[in-house]
Amino acid sequence: MMTGVSGPRAESKVVLSTSSVYPENTAAGFEVAALLGYDGVEVMVGIDPLAADVDAVERLRDYHQLPVLAVHAPCLLVTQRVWGSDPWAKLKRATEAANQLGADVVVVHPPFRWQRSYATRFVEGVRALAAAGGVTIAVENMYPWRAPGGGEFQAYRPSWDPTDLDYDHLTLDLSHAATARQSALDLVRRWEDRLAHVHLTDGNGSAKDEHLLPGRGSQRADAVLAELAGRGYRGHVVLEVNTNDLDRPAREEALADALRFARKHLGQIEGAA
Repeated sequence: MMTGVSGPRAESKVVLSTSSVYPENTAAGFEVAALLGYDGVEVMVGIDPLAADVDAVERLRDYHQLPVLAVHAPCLLVTQRVWGSDPWAKLKRATEAANQLGADVVVVHPPFRWQRSYATRFVEGVRALAAAGGVTIAVENMYPWRAPGGGEFQAYRPSWDPTDLDYDHLTLDLSHAATARQSALDLVRRWEDRLAHVHLTDGNGSAKDEHLLPGRGSQRADAVLAELAGRGYRGHVVLEVNTNDLDRPAREEALADALRFARKHLGQIEGAA
């Protein structure tokens, strides 16, 4: 039976990524998550200077009385210089931040292809670092970069698709699956117990990583959640969506709708189908 990360939980926690309020900052992410009734937050390290200051994040956690349940390591193109340039040192620091904040999951992307040394021992290194740090490091599915003319560039090593690699724990991002023209539902079934963490979002298969609200794309997010619930998944379900073009009231409404969507299809709302 699928259980996600180790340790018993009554049910999956529905979590808000601080990136979901961008261009507002990490403090706003905590504020909105607490206001709307999310179970906790995932901190996207590097999205703003505050997110890289673990002591400041700890103060936000305590002020809002809202747990930090996951830490997203600074491994995006735009965060390559956050916490230095050594990718192993950055990932180790992410595990230390998770321990300080009480999070049990660190999310990381596979290496970029130009990070040759890092990529060479990435699978083994992630396993060793997770064991040393006492946290789950869940490697996220990515996608090939596609040019407007239809060509593809393989930007990640060993691969953008973690399915056939020997990772212990994986993060499923529905928008990335859409961009890769994969089925998130199929990945849930193929990954089985290795699925430890979910980024709930959506997409329509565009070359752009869309991060639509769940249910607004073609990834059958409702069926994915129902499948997770039916399999006994107990990992976190994190809303990681793009609300860039919304003002604060519209952003809060959209994220409230997304929270209801997640709880409904996970079977957490009494009487929900």
